Amino acid sequence: MQLTNTTRRMIRPLLTACVLMTSVSALVAQASAAPPADFLRSINKLYVVVAVIVIVFLGLAYYLWSLDRKVTDLENQINDHV
Repeated sequence: MQLTNTTRRMIRPLLTACVLMTSVSALVAQASAAPPADFLRSINKLYVVVAVIVIVFLGLAYYLWSLDRKVTDLENQINDHV
């Protein structure tokens, strides 16, 4: 599978953001994970927070995927007309 320049430009910031989020979450988890997590788990809200984060991430991933498809279609139309 050959990636276009547009796809490469979209993937690089996405990968950078993923690496940043994982490193920041690891630092935050080491700093103070017990009290907030225990509190949220005790009132059964931790799972709601995780579900909302997953839904937002899936929505963003779907949006980027559909945007990539549209841009690819436009690039193909431009290449066909030239």
